[in-house]
Amino acid sequence: MTDTGVLGMKFEERVQLHADRLNDTDDQIVDYIRQNRDRIGDISIQAMAETLYTVPNTIVRFAKKLGYRGFAEMKAALTLENREEEAPRLPVTGVIQKTYELLDSKSILQAVRKIHRASRVFFYGVGDSAPFCEMMAKHLRCVGKRADFFTQRHEMLYQSDRCSEKDLVFVISASGETRQVLEAVAAAKQKGAYVISLTHLSRNSLVEMADFHLYCWAPKQVLNKYEITDRTSLYIVLRMVSEQYWTMCGVV
Repeated sequence: MTDTGVLGMKFEERVQLHADRLNDTDDQIVDYIRQNRDRIGDISIQAMAETLYTVPNTIVRFAKKLGYRGFAEMKAALTLENREEEAPRLPVTGVIQKTYELLDSKSILQAVRKIHRASRVFFYGVGDSAPFCEMMAKHLRCVGKRADFFTQRHEMLYQSDRCSEKDLVFVISASGETRQVLEAVAAAKQKGAYVISLTHLSRNSLVEMADFHLYCWAPKQVLNKYEITDRTSLYIVLRMVSEQYWTMCGVV
């Protein structure tokens, strides 16, 4: 059985996942914690509040936004993180559980609504992400949605140049740093297309460019100089998007 402590989300992962919910004061708290992580266990909530010119309740609300039960749990978790070494590579069951921890039904529904309203939906992805693009285009076509997929640089650029503000581009990239994809996304956004990204939970260039983002757990893994990144999590998220869309269309 896998240790649930390994599977629990780290502070930075929580910040990334809930970034859209954080306000300016929350951002200041994040910066403060980053600057004082090595001594966070010795800092009281009153001292933190005074330093930030706020009140303890604001810090408690911030902790709860990140999914902690309160300040004490957040501080204890941060202290434990400081003591832990790099987490071991998760088995596939761990990847699945970690992805379920990240899943947000509201985000899935919001993405599906955007897809439903779009005139056309285009899926972009290269390499190991390409089969997922083809799968998703088929999943939308089977219920009458205008959808297509593009997995070659020149094809993505050609289509991006012909996008409009009524179109939606759904980009699948575990790393969020694939140059060919980023180039095509930039071109599509210039034409006014709405962009949804699906990446590993991390700060990456694609997330910065996208209008809306979904996350999975797919950290890069290399074995004997071969990339062996587990993309099971990509499929899980995409299947949930498909099933939610089919439900919205009244066929499931």
